[in-house]
Amino acid sequence: MIIATLAFLASAFQPHGDTTTTPATPSPDARPVTTRPEGAPLPGVALRIVGDPKVKPVLENGEYRLPELGMLIEAPLPEGYPAPTPPGMIELKTYPSVRRAEYSAKGSSNFGMNVGFWPLFNHIKSRDIAMTSPVEMDYKPSGERAPLAPMQDAEGSWTMSFLYRKSDLGPTGADGRIKVVDTPEITVLSIGMRGGYGMGTVNSGMETLSTWLAAQSDWEATGDPRGLNYNGPQVPMKNKWSEVQIVVRRKGTSDVSAKSDAPVAPATPASPITPPAPTTPAAQPHL
Repeated sequence: MIIATLAFLASAFQPHGDTTTTPATPSPDARPVTTRPEGAPLPGVALRIVGDPKVKPVLENGEYRLPELGMLIEAPLPEGYPAPTPPGMIELKTYPSVRRAEYSAKGSSNFGMNVGFWPLFNHIKSRDIAMTSPVEMDYKPSGERAPLAPMQDAEGSWTMSFLYRKSDLGPTGADGRIKVVDTPEITVLSIGMRGGYGMGTVNSGMETLSTWLAAQSDWEATGDPRGLNYNGPQVPMKNKWSEVQIVVRRKGTSDVSAKSDAPVAPATPASPITPPAPTTPAAQPHL
């Protein structure tokens, strides 16, 4: 458990590896019937829109693995979470509500990952809460900006979160600097990443997501970016697994992060997702 919980102490300032996007053109008939009327996935479901649909994480003994890439996630995900997105691929995913412990601050998020780790670790230890994966980083850039504009590390605020495995573990509320909350359900556009964690990786992922969003007319970004970091320091840098995500909704609908039993408009099935031509993320400076 100690090894799994030291995810950021050795990786926050290390360089990320290259990411590439693999083309795929799935037929509309192959689209699983796991969506709401407006086209968002049901909670816990991921819809592959860019990338080889045959490359899927395999769950073995509580660990997600990508045998093709030699990658794994050592700790379990919260109950109901969708499977992690393979590096270089893009998915639409809906996340259920999750109970999590949050540590929020302003300034450098790269440095803050180390600052926030120990209060969060001591919190879950005091409550006998087992470590899960991923560790989530939510970013709140300062000032007026487009949702996918590049971020400066020292500007704005951030929240680092450890996730509870189940939503009924322990009470919500304040615990010193830590706040335990039940998050709302959200739908995101997500790209899998490979390499070190930090703002360079987040900006690289957002660049690719921005390109995809600009090339289609069905979905729009509605929230701030976030990063999901899956591995600890024992995993080689080239094999570290993360995701960069942006909250989205289908254009012309109400917020798709609403509960699945809430009314949505329009009530007719959405047209199949047509992915644009894939792109390769631009190289980013080392952290």
